[in-house]
Amino acid sequence: MCAHIHAYRERWPIAGGFSIARGRKEAAEVVVAEVTAGALTGRGEGLPYPRYGQTPDGSVNEIKRFESMRGSDAVTGHELAHKMAPGAARNALDCALWDLQAQQEDQSVWRLAGLPPPRPVSTAYTISLDTPEHMQAAAEANQHRPLLKVKLGWRDDDAQRLRAVRRGAPNARLIVDANEGWSFDALRVMAPVAADVGVELIEQPLPADADAVLANYRSPVALGADESMTAQEPLTELASRYQVVNLKLDKTGGLTQAIATKREAEALGLGVMIGCMVATSLAMAPALLLATDAPFVDLDGPLLLAEDRQPGLVYDESLVSFPSDPFWGNVQCSE
Repeated sequence: MCAHIHAYRERWPIAGGFSIARGRKEAAEVVVAEVTAGALTGRGEGLPYPRYGQTPDGSVNEIKRFESMRGSDAVTGHELAHKMAPGAARNALDCALWDLQAQQEDQSVWRLAGLPPPRPVSTAYTISLDTPEHMQAAAEANQHRPLLKVKLGWRDDDAQRLRAVRRGAPNARLIVDANEGWSFDALRVMAPVAADVGVELIEQPLPADADAVLANYRSPVALGADESMTAQEPLTELASRYQVVNLKLDKTGGLTQAIATKREAEALGLGVMIGCMVATSLAMAPALLLATDAPFVDLDGPLLLAEDRQPGLVYDESLVSFPSDPFWGNVQCSE
């Protein structure tokens, strides 16, 4: 049976806005792909990111072009890798195909993909970039959460921001994300500060095109690749500069490639963070299947929204799990 592909954009307001080193956003502009065969429809969601030259309309059009060119042949996730560039559009379509296959075969995606059964995991919660005073207040309001991700990247006052967060959440685990906002000199100043307050990971301290210097740098805190981790950058190169890689399905182009990339990273001795863009539970669900044994999990996108998609994943404070009723991938607790 020939499947029909449909794509459209949605806008999900962010509660209070969201600021990182590159700027501020008020809403998540996501793209949803639907693949329908008979009475069954699979769905997937991606978030086009301007940092990688993507837009919501461009991603919708990319999916539509693929639909118009593919003919009547059935499509699999592995075939998508040869016909679409990695990114939000391919991610949405790849995950929709997994969802459809799960319904057609009455099997959860984790079984189809040979993954371990999902279990509840604890996600990081992001403290948005702001003044030290506002970031301390946000940390105090969320000090009960086990892991906080602190957005930095403004060179002035970053040490004060980080120390303010630690004062606000004295017992939480901390990771830092500079989003390419530091110079190498700034990293050498900030890394000891991060170590002093107990930070476990610094994500993407330098611009991706300037991180080669990290190969000769011994940081007192583990370094993680995010913007540097692209389909064009070999993991072997990243392994000489970083200790952890942030695996995001919007960058791998879907769950199919993410599974292979995670295995490759682990074989190289890299720690893996399962990360996300700010999006709804539909985007988090495929990534959650990879999070069972990850040392860092950052799937807090829905927690940052004014309202999440319903039905969706279950968020009990920072603990995230699949619902008992079928959701994306036909995952059910009874399996």
